[in-house]
Order: sequence, then structure tokens, then C-alpha cells
Amino acid sequence: MRKAFITGITGQDGRHLAELLHSKGYKVFGMMKGQHNPRSEMIRDEFPFVEIVPGDLTDLTSLVTALEYAQPDEFYNLGAISFVAMSFNQAELTANVTGLGVLRALEAVRIVGGAQNNPIRFYQASSSEMFGKVREVPQTELTPFHPRSPYGVAKVFGHNITMNYRESYGLFACSGILFNHEGPRRGLEFVTRKITNTAARIKLGVEKELVLGNIDAKRDWGYAGDYVKAMWLMLQQDEPDDYVVATGETHSVEEFLEITFSKVGLGDWRQFVRQDQKFFRPAEVDLLIGDPSKAKTKLGWKPEVSFEQLVDMMVTHDLEYESARLNK
Repeated sequence: MRKAFITGITGQDGRHLAELLHSKGYKVFGMMKGQHNPRSEMIRDEFPFVEIVPGDLTDLTSLVTALEYAQPDEFYNLGAISFVAMSFNQAELTANVTGLGVLRALEAVRIVGGAQNNPIRFYQASSSEMFGKVREVPQTELTPFHPRSPYGVAKVFGHNITMNYRESYGLFACSGILFNHEGPRRGLEFVTRKITNTAARIKLGVEKELVLGNIDAKRDWGYAGDYVKAMWLMLQQDEPDDYVVATGETHSVEEFLEITFSKVGLGDWRQFVRQDQKFFRPAEVDLLIGDPSKAKTKLGWKPEVSFEQLVDMMVTHDLEYESARLNK
């Protein structure tokens, strides 16, 4: 039985990946920080096949101990301070976890199972936010980075240190440059889930308005369940490499609003949405659109859920979720 180790197990991608790996017969270990982490119960109930292992991306010793215990074949580093807006307020924490955390994870892999000793294959969750103020459209694996947030800057460090460890120590280390990927498991603080959940609550009479920042921003949005398949495929290749994972399409926040409010039956979204400067970023990323040609050609990967199907999936889930909460 192959074994996989996942940081960020409680997040959207961690849960999707755990399901995928379990379906493929893996023994799955999920790293979790803290002695009494309130989210451990959620993982235990929803994913009883995941073995929780204590560890912290800010503590190298704990990572080494966790890997020595799990002895995984594959290490998926999905753990991060991943909310871009929060990274402006907690820049140092973001740098320590999202940036230096990757260095510690790679060092733990090198110590426990590097190129000479039952090599652990390593996946780093890179991000389209590294492109920031984009230099070319669409963005590829070779597009220069210009991050526009502490989160994006930290992700650039994580991406580059992964490449450095691959070249310096011969580690099988890959980075997936994933563009925005969403789904019903997305946190409520992220704009897509904020839109679908608040629209559902407005429809059910719980809320009256939705307050947002920049609605002109354009993103390449896909389904998280599709994207974790690309992560797994990267670690099944003969040689490690970096890949853009995207749909190749771009849509604005305004389009997301239009489809969402139409699907919940509320009509014109403008009657319910208000913009507030406090939700605007100090430095905005206006347009992201990825070119997934390499992933399609080399990995045989392609997105299966369309943009409209994604929005429909999230709206349906949030209407059911909020209805169930009201009827408790």
C-alpha cells in the first residue's frame, strides 16, 4: 500500500485530495497543528480513513518527526496562510508559514527520505497569485512573476526553493501553479463562496445584502476536485517538473454574481450587492488566465467541470446547507 502525507488536510484541496488518494488505495496521513485542533473532529468524522499526525510548518523538528512516523511515498504540501486579504494584515506570519514552511518541508524530506534513501516525492502548491501584475496573457510556466501581495511573494519563495532543492539535491519535487479553484468546500471568506452562500441566505430571508470589494477582477476559475487530480498526476511522472493547472478561460466577479443570483431566483444582483472600500486590496490583481497546455500534453489532464457547472454546484450546495441550518 502506497502512503501519502498531506499538510493542509483540513482545507478544500486537502479534503478533495484525501478522497482521491483513498480511492486509489493509499494510506493517507494528514498533518494537523495543535493539541486540541477543533477541526480534527471534522476530519475524523468525514474522513475516518485519514490518520492525523501532529506537526507544524513553522517547526522543522515536528516535520521530521511526522515524516519519520508516516514514512510516506508522497508528500503533498498544501498547508499555507492561503487567504490573500489576510496576508496584508499578517505579512510576517504568511511569510513564515507559506514561504519558509516550504523550505522546512523540503528539508524534512531531504533528511528523512531524500534522493538516496527511499525517495519521497514532493508536491508544492504554487499559485497563480505569483504572476500578480501579469507580464503576458495567458500565463505559462515560463511567465515572469510579479506578485502583488505578501501571499504571492511567499508563494514565489516556496516555488523557487522547491526548484532549488530539486536541482541541488536531486529531490523529486514538483510545483503545481494552480489557478483559482473553487467548490462547495471553499472557505466562506473567499469571494466565490461568499457570493454563493450569501445569495442563498438572501433567498432564504436570512441576509439582506452582499458586501464586496472589486467586482471587475477577472480570474481563471476551475473546480477543486478536478485540480487535485493534476497534483497526483505530477507525482506519477518519470521526471519532476512544474505545471500550470487552469481552464484557459477567464471570468469576472461580476459574471459570477450574475450567474449566482440568476440560479437562486433573485433576478438582478445589483439590487442586493454593495461595494465597500475595506474589501479592496492595497495592490490589486486585475487579470489571471492560465495556459494549461503542458499539463494537458504531459499529464493527460484536463478540467471536467465548466464555469457555469461550478457555480451551479456551489449554489445548490449552499441553498441546501443554509436550509438545513434553518430547519434544525
